[in-house]
Amino acid sequence: MFLAIDAGNSNVVFALYDSKGGKWTNQFRLETKAPQLISQLSKKVPLYFLEHGITTDQIDAIGFSSVVPEINEILEQFCEGFFGKLPYRIQATSYGNLPVRTHRPNEMGTDLMCNVMAAYTRVSGPVIVVDFGTALTFTTVGQEGEVLGVSIVPGLQTAIKALFMNTSKLPEVELKLPESVLGKNTVHAIQAGVLHGYTGLIKGMLEAIRLETGLNFTVIATGGLSSILTNLEGVFDAVDRNLTLDGLRLITEANS
Repeated sequence: MFLAIDAGNSNVVFALYDSKGGKWTNQFRLETKAPQLISQLSKKVPLYFLEHGITTDQIDAIGFSSVVPEINEILEQFCEGFFGKLPYRIQATSYGNLPVRTHRPNEMGTDLMCNVMAAYTRVSGPVIVVDFGTALTFTTVGQEGEVLGVSIVPGLQTAIKALFMNTSKLPEVELKLPESVLGKNTVHAIQAGVLHGYTGLIKGMLEAIRLETGLNFTVIATGGLSSILTNLEGVFDAVDRNLTLDGLRLITEANS
């Protein structure tokens, strides 16, 4: 089995890939914040493996992507101690062996590079990856695998929390798309403004990218919140919540 560890700003995702079956079989996540992470690693990871009947000697290789440098050493030491092997950590030097490339490898987040590696491997042509995470990102790849650019805005949950944290009377609300854009109460008003507003933002950004480049892109959505905006179903050619994990695996394999 291949173990992927994807450390984002909110969560660290652990996922197991069955190489023989060609699919992801198990996934769980821990909080990214260092104090909670250290405690959860020593307790929850061994318990999860025990409960699911998975032994550490079944893990053939570990790939590690992180956008949170301060936890890298914590995770690497845990892997060495628990699994008996160091993970391959994706970094700028990993990109040289890939069919996708960027002009500024030191500035390209490993999560975004995992996304475009998986997406371009799938379509072998122009592709835009829309990643619904702590940030909402649009990563655009050209015909030859070159990263044309990245656009970043606050993610859906980040936008909701910003309203809650920076206003005295607005509550933190559930991420649920309302039927109407006309809010009838405070909760409905926030949901309508943020979720219907982001629908327009996403459509507008994709149209602007197409107009500027003149290319016909495949659009793939990923990320934990990618299924929230159900009114965008016709906008995306595919929704794949495992896209980052697939790219992590492919990049690790390309550098093994």
